[in-house]
Amino acid sequence: MTSPDSSGKKKRIFSGMQPSGEAHLGNYLGALRRWVGMQDEYDCIWCIVDQHAITAGGDPAETPANVLDLAISFLAVGLDPEKAIIFVQSDVSEHTELAWLFNAVTPVGDLERMTQFKDKSQRFDSIPAGILNYPILQAADILLYKADGVPVGEDQKQHLEMTRDVARKFNAAYGETFPETEPLIAEDVGRIMGLDGESKMSKSLDNTIPVLAAPDDVWAKVRTATTDPQRVRRDDPGRPEVCNVFTLHKFFTGDATQADLDTQCRAGTIGCVDCKRILSDNIADSFAPFRERASELHANPERVREILDDGAARARAIARETMAEVRDRMGLDWRSAIG
Repeated sequence: MTSPDSSGKKKRIFSGMQPSGEAHLGNYLGALRRWVGMQDEYDCIWCIVDQHAITAGGDPAETPANVLDLAISFLAVGLDPEKAIIFVQSDVSEHTELAWLFNAVTPVGDLERMTQFKDKSQRFDSIPAGILNYPILQAADILLYKADGVPVGEDQKQHLEMTRDVARKFNAAYGETFPETEPLIAEDVGRIMGLDGESKMSKSLDNTIPVLAAPDDVWAKVRTATTDPQRVRRDDPGRPEVCNVFTLHKFFTGDATQADLDTQCRAGTIGCVDCKRILSDNIADSFAPFRERASELHANPERVREILDDGAARARAIARETMAEVRDRMGLDWRSAIG
């Protein structure tokens, strides 16, 4: 998908992230750094999806602070309220209203076939309906703003295809209303593995690094990272192509240094600890501006509130236009019978 469209208007994209506190390395590499780069090219809407977060339970007492911390992370890494709409999902009630209406066109069988439902439902003795309906709310998030595209990873393609299918079914039943939103998949990232080298980066698995972590805390995490399992001694020849630490170097280490590390690793002239130390220092240096901006925002939380409130107001203006059209098409405007 290219931007702008033939009319000269920027194409609109939407994406969201669940609040579990400040963003981590996987969030940044997989999404946030890309979002920052898209803000000049697209009409961007970035959402903190707190209503998605409650489908897996959690402590309600922690949610407000988690939302604030993620908002600060958004702003610290460079999401710009002057270039994009940044808001919290629960501040725009039209998200859940549209999700309910989408239930009218979404077969249960389609939801039960979703890979994420099959995976998550195994964690519950009694499966919450929200786990099943999660893709419907996700479709509502996207289609409420008639987004042309969504930046997603490979693991989210099935969910976006569900969104496209919901749009097709709604349009067939009630008339042309929603676009078939396109996936915008980054080709240079791939699956970001956690520091354990086995699972996707996740805060719940404790295999990642907070984006706003101090240098010593970055090192405390990186030093635990799994490397080439066949390299036992420091002078054993290594295999950079299978080392997860070396994979992370490509995001934070210059090409010349990467090439030198590759050569030394294969020759067994540099140890894994030394390689990790270089990675840790480069991550900490790269994120130093983020820590500085975050410190300023933590000292001025009212500024964060203003940004989110303004973003919600701008989002609601778009959402209300969409919902007026949806209600009319679905026959929910009873006053039309009076004339």
